[in-house]
Parts: sequence; C-alpha cells; structure tokens
Amino acid sequence: MTDAGRAVHVVLPGDIDDPATPSGGNCYDRRICAGLGERGWSVHEHPVPGAWPHPEPADRATLAGLLAATPDDAVVLFDGLIASTVPDLLAPHARRLRLVVLVHLPLDDEPEARALATARAVVTTSEWTRRALLARHPRLAERIRAAPPGVRPAPPAAGSATGDRLLCVAAVTHHKGYDVLVDALATLVGRQWTMLCAGTLTREPDLVHRLRDRLTGAGLTERVRLAGPLTGAALDDAYAAADLLVLPSRGETYGMVVTEALARGLPVVTTEVGGLPEALGHAPDGDRPGLLIPPGDPAALAATLIRWLDDDALRARLRRAALARRDTLTDWPVTVALLAGVLKEVAE
Repeated sequence: MTDAGRAVHVVLPGDIDDPATPSGGNCYDRRICAGLGERGWSVHEHPVPGAWPHPEPADRATLAGLLAATPDDAVVLFDGLIASTVPDLLAPHARRLRLVVLVHLPLDDEPEARALATARAVVTTSEWTRRALLARHPRLAERIRAAPPGVRPAPPAAGSATGDRLLCVAAVTHHKGYDVLVDALATLVGRQWTMLCAGTLTREPDLVHRLRDRLTGAGLTERVRLAGPLTGAALDDAYAAADLLVLPSRGETYGMVVTEALARGLPVVTTEVGGLPEALGHAPDGDRPGLLIPPGDPAALAATLIRWLDDDALRARLRRAALARRDTLTDWPVTVALLAGVLKEVAE
C-alpha cells in the first residue's frame, strides 16, 4: 500500500537522534518518520531545539518561525512534548494548518487541553493513554485514536539455567524507579545474580551519585553495572544475554522496552501502572509473560525477584508464556499504517 504524493511536516524534539539520550518517544518518532516515507509520504522533518516540555523563549521563537513558514493547508504532525506546552503558538494556525498531535505522555494540565483543542486529530501511543485522554477531554472523543508501538522481531534469548542475569533498560531517574530497584537488590546479597542497567546517567546526576553510594555500601558494585545508554548491537547483545527484564517504573504510558524484551522471549517484572499491563499483555492461553508489582515498593520487588530466582517451575512457566506472547506482537508497519490512516483523513 502506498500514500505517494501525500506530504506531512513532522515537528520533533531537537534530541531526536542524540545517542546519549535514547528514549521510547524518540524511537517511536524515528520509526514513524521512516515508515511514512516507506509508504510513499513526503516527510519533512523539523527538529526543534529545547528541553521540551520546558522550552526557553528562544526555543519558542524558533517554533513560532517554523509555524509561520509552513505552507497553508499543510498536514503537521507534532510530538506532544512540544505541542502540549505551546497552545498559544498553535491557536493562530489552527485554521490555516491541519494539526495532528502525537501524545506520548499526557501532561494533564490546562495548556495541554488547549493545545489538543487546536488539533484536527490526536494520536496516542497506547490504548491506556487514549482512555485517559477520553476521560479528561470527552468533547474530543471523535478525534482521539491509538497507534501503539510496534517491535522488531528478534531471535529468542537463550536464557540460563539459574535465571540470574537481570536487565533494566531505562534512563536512570526517580520516575523509572531506580531507587526502588537498588533498595530491593540490596536485600538479595545472599543469592546469585547480576544486574545490567542500560540507560542514560545524565538526567538526574544527584540520584546517580546516591545510587552508587548505596551500591557501594551494600557491596554490590561488582554485581550491578550502570552501563549508561546502549543502542544498536550493544543493546541487542544485552537483551540476548539476559534472563529477565526488570522495570520498576512509577509510571509509563506504554513501556516499549517491555515488548522489546518479549520479542526475545524474555519474561518481565514490572509495575502495575499506566500502560505497562497493556504492553506486557497475555499469551494466547491467557497467561501473563511476567509478573506485575505495585510501584514504589522495594519489598514487593525483592520478594518477586526471590520468587523468580528460587522457583524453577515459575521461571519455566513465564518463559513459555513470553515465547508465546512473542508470536502475538506486531511490527512497526502496523503502527505506521494506523497513524497514516489518521493523517490521510486529516489531509482530505
């Protein structure tokens, strides 16, 4: 299927391709841009500098100039981190341009509500986010659609007999629950395991310093590796060598690393918040390919990891479920087709 001849302007965060700050949102945006191009769209990318969603005046001025220069009647797809903070810049162009907002993370504030009201369509990256926006903005019900992330097929991870190779893929921040993770691991010094943490270390340096002190005090510096961001082959190798993905986030709209793990048949321990249960999903027989725990609870995480390490039957069951769930996952062309359908409606 092709959409040859159609054009879309995509307004992206300036760090879209920065290898030092990989994120699910940036990965999603990059996959969408590539996929639309493969379908025949003419994709005009516009990375906008700034620490979105907290822009400086100069960043707002750059965006204002970009909007003013965009031709009349153009379809403009905005990353929500940008659009949701600048309703005053969008409103003057809402009639002239065909605005679409891609919401990765709802901000749930008044500026976001005004920004979404300027859009002809709103696309969310999970069904959970779509439901959340519908509850907050019922008047926009006909405009809100979901296009959940895809995941590339990958070879199944081999797994070890003891299941002791643990992996966390997330920026080292409070929101991702790294304090919870380290507190839980500090209680497991009597068991055999290692933990690789793959994620940027620059967003909350004070937290990183405290975590290193905590690991040193618990005697875990040789068992927990804060590796910084991993991408490409290095990240693939980390998944391939792991037995279990651990993601103790305090909130996620979806959690793309969960399906990245499941694409390799890796079970997942994560929190029962936001879109994480949706991403974890079920095997065709209804079994969960992992375990859900409350957020912000080191004791619950520690107890769950002990279950995983001590119970051979549990590990075998979760691995079977993860391999079965792997076969139900959809690749990125499905996501792109959903978003392209929305853009096509807006363009007509």
